Order: sequence, then structure tokens, then C-alpha cells
Amino acid sequence: MKNISEILVTRNKSIDDYILEAIAMFNQGYDTISLKGMGKEISKAVDIYNKLKDRLGDGVVLDSVETGSETKDKKRISYILLKLRRVY
Repeated sequence: MKNISEILVTRNKSIDDYILEAIAMFNQGYDTISLKGMGKEISKAVDIYNKLKDRLGDGVVLDSVETGSETKDKKRISYILLKLRRVY
């Protein structure tokens, strides 16, 4: 089993694309996926988790939620980091 893989949510992909990416990572053997949304993409990260939970049901568990901010280009940008674990 592989450890952790991180998905950085951007505005370029649709929510369904991220769901398929997460499912593919779980199928490749990743135990945990970190889903990170920054700035305006925070709500999109939460939507991705909710739709993934609807699709996989009890097969995915939300291990932890971390919020904070980072400095990028001299600006502080808020983020949310969702750690998801696949349950077999």
C-alpha cells in the first residue's frame, strides 16, 4: 500500500474530474488522499468531498480537516486540507 497522495484543487478541472482522480488513486493503492483547496477553491474542495462521500458511501472516511493560511506572492491565502482515507 502507498502512503499519501495530495490533490491540489484548481479552477481548471471540474468536480467530477477530481472525483475520478481520487477514485483512481484509491484503486492504485493509496491509503490516504489529501485534498487541498486554496482561496476561492475551498468550497470546491468541500463539494468534491461531499460528492465523493455520496459515491463511495462508507468506503471513504474523513480523517482530519486542517485550515490555515499560506503566503504566496506576498499575499495571505486561506486553505482547507481534507485528509480522506479509504476503508475496505
